[in-house]
Amino acid sequence: MYYHASQVKDIKILEPRISNHNKPLIYFSDKLENVLVYLSNAVEKFVKETHFDYEGIYSKWGPYSFDKDGILVLEEYYPNATYETYKGVSGYIYCVKNIPNMKKLEEINNVYVTNTSTKIDDMYYIEDAYDIIMKYVDEGKIKLVKYEDFIKNKKNWLYNTIKKEYEECG
Repeated sequence: MYYHASQVKDIKILEPRISNHNKPLIYFSDKLENVLVYLSNAVEKFVKETHFDYEGIYSKWGPYSFDKDGILVLEEYYPNATYETYKGVSGYIYCVKNIPNMKKLEEINNVYVTNTSTKIDDMYYIEDAYDIIMKYVDEGKIKLVKYEDFIKNKKNWLYNTIKKEYEECG
């Protein structure tokens, strides 16, 4: 089974969209827990909740990596980031058995893509993304690095990444 997360209800057929790779693709993972991070975007959520005037496209870049065993490691880039980003956010996990023209995306663990419309086989409603993420954290399927621990080891990396992202946005 392959999984795709969305806040859009009742999708019957997933359609390729322009992605961070500048190609129309649909992204899937064969691990349900790996798609949960895409139910919300911290920047997009903040912009909408504060009514900030922004009309551009939001990047799907997420604050995660993978450990040596391939487990998703969710990293907090500011205090309480996981709670603020995901608490109260609902969405849908779409399930697909067969992906036409599927290709493995080598740069991201357990990710597959297609440029072809794909029929949905099943769907799960997620009432609260934070609650389900924390369930997977408790089960050891996701590792959470709280801000206090993250910043001890990656302060310079975070500073340089934010600066670079800001400069690239113009």
